[in-house]
Amino acid sequence: MGRRLADSSTRARLAAPDEGIGLDELALAGRNHGLPLEALRYDVTPQGLHYVLTHFDIPFVPPNEPWQLKIAGRVRRRLRLDVAALKALPQVTTRVTLECAGNGRALLTPRPVSTPWLLGAVGTAEWTGVPLRLLLTEAGVEADAVEVVFTGADHGVEYGVEQDYQRALPVEVALGAEPEVLVAYEMNGAPLPPQHGYPVRLIVPGWYGMAHVKWLREITVTDTPFTGYQQAVAYRIRQEAGEAGEPVTRIVPRALLVPPGFPDYMSRSRVVRPGPVPLEGRAWSGRAPVTLVEVSTDGGQSWREARLDPDQGRRWAWRRWHFDWIAAPGDYVLSARATDADGNTQPLEPPWNHGGFVVNPVQRVPVLCLEANE
Repeated sequence: MGRRLADSSTRARLAAPDEGIGLDELALAGRNHGLPLEALRYDVTPQGLHYVLTHFDIPFVPPNEPWQLKIAGRVRRRLRLDVAALKALPQVTTRVTLECAGNGRALLTPRPVSTPWLLGAVGTAEWTGVPLRLLLTEAGVEADAVEVVFTGADHGVEYGVEQDYQRALPVEVALGAEPEVLVAYEMNGAPLPPQHGYPVRLIVPGWYGMAHVKWLREITVTDTPFTGYQQAVAYRIRQEAGEAGEPVTRIVPRALLVPPGFPDYMSRSRVVRPGPVPLEGRAWSGRAPVTLVEVSTDGGQSWREARLDPDQGRRWAWRRWHFDWIAAPGDYVLSARATDADGNTQPLEPPWNHGGFVVNPVQRVPVLCLEANE
């Protein structure tokens, strides 16, 4: 009997009680790296420190190979644009914080078996490109348009389904000016690195990373809702495997603390000495602007307000915060939590769902403050 495509693909599952991280998850973790939390000190994340998630292989695109972006579907004029044509159009540079929808998944019990993110699946970059709404206006979107589908060059199998990586946005989001979706060709003032979508990718400020399609090769305007795998099956919040679930969209609030002092190699527990210990970190939300960051030094039993830096008009980027802590000898658990203008705040415990998405509990950083003479 011949083998089928599904025979080569694993199925979604939950880890058994006390099951450790498997070799399959380690392989994913090796390909998909997170941000070292000490790099939260950078306003703009250097390219090599920004988190990376790639579903399939990174497409190999030689630097001088022609690349065309097609715009088709429910438009009055089909377009084919190479990178030079995109660069000739009005450009915009926007500082945007990207976060993987699965950030925090490995904190759940039971653990959904997938990329075992802790807290580092985030980064902030300056993205330069053409506003998507300008391209769609040039193409002429038909009045019956419902969604805009984005197709990347990465191709593979996920849970038995062969596919190009594809995601869709509602047409009003694709045409909107706030946030302004970009077809980007630069990251931090340089051409996109291969792992970040060279030569062209999508940037959707405020949305989780699954929406920011990399290696973008086609934009298709449709008059019906898109039902591709990454839209209708993946990236849904479900309590049970068979549910339709709610779609993952905008980023919920999160604050992260730069771990203070110095670390133990294996446990990453922190060590500080008595006296003033300045604490700092970043906070962001794709739902509404962050308005409050609080810090706890006693494992979440009490909270005190931190100082938030101005956002400098960069609505879609993280904000720096500061807090002055006087450390005395002993053991501590440091935490930070963010609240946005709509009242969304971080829970103390991770909210569970079957895929491990939108998991934003407060961070917990164990710290040992040494005796004064150590």
